[in-house]
Amino acid sequence: MSGDNVPDETDRSRTDRDGGPSVSVAVVDAETSGNVGTIARSMKNFGITDLYLVDPPDIGPESEAWGFAGHAREDVLPDAREVSFDYLVEHFHTVGCTAVTNEDERSHTRYPFRTPADLADSLRGVDAETCVVFGRERVGLTNEEIARLDEVCSIPASGDYPVLNLGQAATVVCYELRELTVDGTQHPESNHQRADERAVEGLHEQFGEFLDAIDHPEEKRGKARRLWRRFVGRAHPTGREAKTLRGILRRAGQKVDRLEADDDGRE
Repeated sequence: MSGDNVPDETDRSRTDRDGGPSVSVAVVDAETSGNVGTIARSMKNFGITDLYLVDPPDIGPESEAWGFAGHAREDVLPDAREVSFDYLVEHFHTVGCTAVTNEDERSHTRYPFRTPADLADSLRGVDAETCVVFGRERVGLTNEEIARLDEVCSIPASGDYPVLNLGQAATVVCYELRELTVDGTQHPESNHQRADERAVEGLHEQFGEFLDAIDHPEEKRGKARRLWRRFVGRAHPTGREAKTLRGILRRAGQKVDRLEADDDGRE
């Protein structure tokens, strides 16, 4: 960790992405190095590289942080920089994370607040150096600290037990910000291509033939066809799905026809 080295503007811009903010993470007065390591790992998972620490514990190679950081020990953790709280306020658009919020607009220390998903939406397309600030394990950020930050973020959770572990909270927030910080995930890009109308109508026709094959009550077939059409309409099947379902219905109908033919032959 770079002790007391304040990053310059060029250094801090290395997380910039086209069309969105540069997002960093800061942890204030963490009590355990393991949580810092967990946060560094979550940052690595979701494309955030700049970690700032205010009054941090030891996060050196022999610390618990190193074991919890995973591959983030290669860059995020060793590149973490110790700064003052004043530095965060002076150099970033700051977002303070808290589990405890005021109940309504009568008190403005922790109100209004955004959820992590709301925060991602509000920051999209905004060209701003943004730092998401997390507080201590037991008491989080103080009211005095929150009052100096630009925005407040809070994770919706059970009213009976809304306080998350520091590392868990950071993981949730980093995950929600991923569309701003990650250029591509491990998931292949896929666009749902709905089957063309001829294929969908063919599926409906095949379902009708299936109803005939199983001798579904004549008076109920119209309703069954309508329900099937509504079902398929909501599902938006792909061409492959429509073809597969059509094949299954066709084979099922043929099986019924063969069984009936065998029964007629035995008679």
